[in-house]
Amino acid sequence: MTTAAPLVDRFGRAHTDLRVSVTDRCNIRCHYCMPATGIVFRPHPEILTFEEIERFVTIAARLGVKEVRLTGGEPLVRRGIVRLVAMLAAVPGVADLAMTTNGILLPQFGAELKNAGLRRLNVSLDTLDRGRFQEISRRDELPRVLEGIAAALEIGFEKIKLNAVAVRGQSEPDIVPLARFAREHRLELRFIEFMPLDGDDRWSRQNVLPGEMILQSLAAAIGPLEPLSDPSDPAPASTYRYVDGGGTVGVIPTVSQPFCDRCSRLRLTADGKIRNCLFGRDEFDARGLIRSGGSDEQLVELIRSAVWAKRRQHGSDDGDFSQSSRIMHQIGG
Repeated sequence: MTTAAPLVDRFGRAHTDLRVSVTDRCNIRCHYCMPATGIVFRPHPEILTFEEIERFVTIAARLGVKEVRLTGGEPLVRRGIVRLVAMLAAVPGVADLAMTTNGILLPQFGAELKNAGLRRLNVSLDTLDRGRFQEISRRDELPRVLEGIAAALEIGFEKIKLNAVAVRGQSEPDIVPLARFAREHRLELRFIEFMPLDGDDRWSRQNVLPGEMILQSLAAAIGPLEPLSDPSDPAPASTYRYVDGGGTVGVIPTVSQPFCDRCSRLRLTADGKIRNCLFGRDEFDARGLIRSGGSDEQLVELIRSAVWAKRRQHGSDDGDFSQSSRIMHQIGG
């Protein structure tokens, strides 16, 4: 088995997108990601070092991974994160290096991150209402998030997207204000359907606000939308353009319209486990292999095994959601 052969699973899906969680810690406590209390974070010795992450990404890039996204928890709370960005930006074959962040620390780190080679940002923003933000995140940090978005715009990242988790009974008042904010600042807004990975175990299908309903609300309040997405595109978002030329908006309909048949993602948790699906229970121990002196070829075989074991949809072969062994902040967004 040659190193250069692509990462293809038993359903023919090629894997070119790697999500790397650098920490399970965060400076806010969003209910769809973490519980309010009782959180036990991984001790630092259990978290992959920058050198271990670099080695894994280098090997994954040899196998065809082209896009790398840093996640958490909140990646900017990881000490030295700018150095890791510089290390990964220099890995041959990594064509796109991005980060998902809550934005709070962007005024402090944004310029350094861009100079180190970070190309794109996704900033989590569920509401522009300060009280609702505090209810969702259990922290009064909306002003700092908005400052972070302003800083990122000033710094001039190649692309900045806003991510909003859509929960029925919570998010309806925020759909149109968020869309207008994104249009005003020339940002792409993406609504993500509420997924069964929340810290409070509140998820049910009745709590999912479907992407189709979101699009209907936007069309009624702002104006007609037309689809932009190519059905064969492995990206999870279905993207639409405002007919009036006021930018684009996306929905990620993980629950109502799964895109698993074209999934191209692989994940590495902060504690060094390879996960082939956000919702799966299967994990492959890269950290154990690396720290026991495993060779690059053994790591190649472990990555291939993880990809080959990927199930058809949502971590199962019957199409229903598998009960994940971890919640969101422990996996990486």
